[in-house]
Amino acid sequence: MDAPKKVKITDINVAMAKAEHYCAYQERSQQEVRNKLYDWGLWTDAVENIITKLIEENYLNEERFAKAYVKGKFNQKAWGRIKIKQGLKLKNVSPVLIKKALLTIDASDYMDVLTRLIDKKAATLPEKDAYKRRYKLQQYALSRGFEPELAVEVLKNSEL
Repeated sequence: MDAPKKVKITDINVAMAKAEHYCAYQERSQQEVRNKLYDWGLWTDAVENIITKLIEENYLNEERFAKAYVKGKFNQKAWGRIKIKQGLKLKNVSPVLIKKALLTIDASDYMDVLTRLIDKKAATLPEKDAYKRRYKLQQYALSRGFEPELAVEVLKNSEL
């Protein structure tokens, strides 16, 4: 089966309406919108004009997107700061906004999530050797984007 042909949009007003709907549905980064507009077959000048209008009309707000992204990935997926930061970098969010958005994570909540994550993983590990067990739990925390020193601290304080 062939993939369906992509519909190209040539009218800027139609593209603007679709872009408004795309941004209203959920928070988007400028890069996501830019990529979508290029997928629709628009030219560079039209894409930049539409993005400018979306920003002016507050459909597109990079800071709001970054904060929503941080909140969602931390609360829903229990990602650590490192993994969240990397995800925002992939969306071409500026380092200043990344830093500002990461400050919205409460330190005590962050440690609670890390502790809960490690405890939950520890319950599923069959490893008997204490050294290997700690190593695996630390690696798991690192893979979820948590800082190494925080993972070590949590492992020291827990009775695993």
